[in-house]
Amino acid sequence: MSNFKAMIVAIGLLITPFAALSEIVVVVHPSTGFDSMSADDVSRLFLGKTKKFPNGTAAVPLNQDAGTAARDQFNEQVCKKSASQYKAYWSKLVFTGKGTPPKDAGDSNNVKSLVASNPNMIGYIDGSLVDGSVKVVYTLE
Repeated sequence: MSNFKAMIVAIGLLITPFAALSEIVVVVHPSTGFDSMSADDVSRLFLGKTKKFPNGTAAVPLNQDAGTAARDQFNEQVCKKSASQYKAYWSKLVFTGKGTPPKDAGDSNNVKSLVASNPNMIGYIDGSLVDGSVKVVYTLE
């Protein structure tokens, strides 16, 4: 019986880190003139390769604070960069005068609040926070 309990505890410990990762969604103001974006569209905005939404309006990307699970997941899945690669990428662009990184805006609640108040902003948040104040345009896989 004790082996069975140990096995259950071990399985629980293995599953827990995956359960902690929530669904991350990319959100914009509800008034934007488009309903979805591709991973490439989102990546290009957060890597400074474009400054406009698919409909041509100016875009202001917002990051969550460095070191958060959401930011690490977003960088790896959307931008295809680890936290250190993302930081090095932006350090190089800033040093050469070729770009300005997205602003750090705190956690999911802060990002949601900022996006809901400005039609030019785009950010990523925990999917459980989505309501009528923001529109989901991409869901991380």
